[in-house]
Amino acid sequence: MPNATPPASGLPKEGLPFPPRRAYSARVNRFFNTTGPCVPGEHYMLPAATRCAELFGLLERRQYFVIHAARQTGKTTLLKALAGELNAEARYRALYCSLESVQGVGDPEKGIPAIVAVLRSTLAGARLPDPFQAGGAFNTAVKDGFTALCAALDRPLIMLFDEVDCLSNGTLIAFLRQLRDGYVNRPETPFVHSCALVGMRNIRDYKARIRPDRDTLGSASPFNIAAEALTLSNFTEEEVGELYAQHAADTGQAFPPEAVARAYRWSQGQPWLVNALAREVVDKLLGGDPARAVEPDHFDGAAERLIQRRDTHIDSLIERLREERVRKVVEPVLTGTEPGLELDSDDARYVLDLGLLRKDTGRWEAANPIYREVIVRALSYSVQETLSPALINRWMSGDTLDMTGLLKAFQDFWRENADIWIEKYDYREAAPHLILQAFLQRVVNGGARIDREFALGRQRLDLCVRMGANRYPVELKVREARRSDPEPSGIEQLGAYMDACGAREGWLVIFDRRPDIPWDQRIGWKTVQHDGRTLHIVGC
Repeated sequence: MPNATPPASGLPKEGLPFPPRRAYSARVNRFFNTTGPCVPGEHYMLPAATRCAELFGLLERRQYFVIHAARQTGKTTLLKALAGELNAEARYRALYCSLESVQGVGDPEKGIPAIVAVLRSTLAGARLPDPFQAGGAFNTAVKDGFTALCAALDRPLIMLFDEVDCLSNGTLIAFLRQLRDGYVNRPETPFVHSCALVGMRNIRDYKARIRPDRDTLGSASPFNIAAEALTLSNFTEEEVGELYAQHAADTGQAFPPEAVARAYRWSQGQPWLVNALAREVVDKLLGGDPARAVEPDHFDGAAERLIQRRDTHIDSLIERLREERVRKVVEPVLTGTEPGLELDSDDARYVLDLGLLRKDTGRWEAANPIYREVIVRALSYSVQETLSPALINRWMSGDTLDMTGLLKAFQDFWRENADIWIEKYDYREAAPHLILQAFLQRVVNGGARIDREFALGRQRLDLCVRMGANRYPVELKVREARRSDPEPSGIEQLGAYMDACGAREGWLVIFDRRPDIPWDQRIGWKTVQHDGRTLHIVGC
């Protein structure tokens, strides 16, 4: 076969011309961004500063402050847009500086020079004078460099530090102390006018393992000069509509209010999910054809595809579920039990900062329905994949499901496999809940949707299988030693859940976790009538 590779000179061999070059339009068509910060004119985006309205007042008052929010909520987009706006006004000199490259360098004698190198690169990119000394003393290099820089500039300097939570241990402490030293000596000594430290976590929770009895900075932080600790909120439903309206203005492909509402229901306004859902609908499900109408159901399909595909954003959350400190918080949310730790603990705050859970609704629960599905399916994936593919559609016919037959089959499976599978689970207390959901997911995969509702302290987990117009509500509870029988409360709770689902038949599954109770007493089935409803009590 002839070699079609051009020679090193870049000229094609005779008779083997390069294919004609595509003609590209100078105009960039905007699109929904799911990779990195948004760029004005290239991506659909909302004014980032509106999500943190207090910023400009803090800048005017020469304050130092913290911004913290979960991954991919728009922090970097905000900082870059803010720097651009401030520089365009020509009142300040604003610099964006990411400290991500200094991650893991805990020794300040190595970490501070690494920070100085990042600062020098930032100044070079902005074409500003570089007074930082590469070989300066590590305990004063940052302070001295900023003092000299601010003396040379004709405008007050604003520093926007991104990824500050990459700093750790002595490097973090030395960096914060030098910023504080420069701050407290203003205005006699020139120094940074205003400074933002931005990362996933509030600065009081940054890891600084410099003492065996304390692994966070705590209230005695060397950055106690911070005036505010702000966070970025998710988009409201109205803001989701505004974002999607930009696509309609560019292409003529409108998102009707019902579709916007469906996107918001799945995402709860999480910025990456809002963009990812729209991208999946517009580019994948509708093939990039603006003449095709957007329907609310498209967002159901888009959400399912995101859950199954596990893009990098979602996969990074799944990795966090394996951490012990995350398990201690997420597991009681899954089971609905009381937590085994204080809810103002560092571990609890860490999980909130990750964006896995939320508590602004008045209860600790998954941050949105997509994360809720991701958590359950990721933790039950091994069981689901081990189950026989023959289970799929065994109890399904058209739009109907034989839930009674399915749960009786699960009883047999649970009796035979419970001890083996529970031992394999890191989330051992939640194992019954997860294994039943794995079994159910395997059966209905592709033919139905499972709605789940779980939260801290609910003492139950509710599932509703939706097949066409049919609804099959299932409630899970656990019977433990030294606790009252959960059946009476379960009947009342299931009845209320059935009303919410619009169903007259429901199933209450009770896992008996009391030690030394034989299987013949655990496994049982009875059907009762309650307020005109048919309830099946399923013992496991």
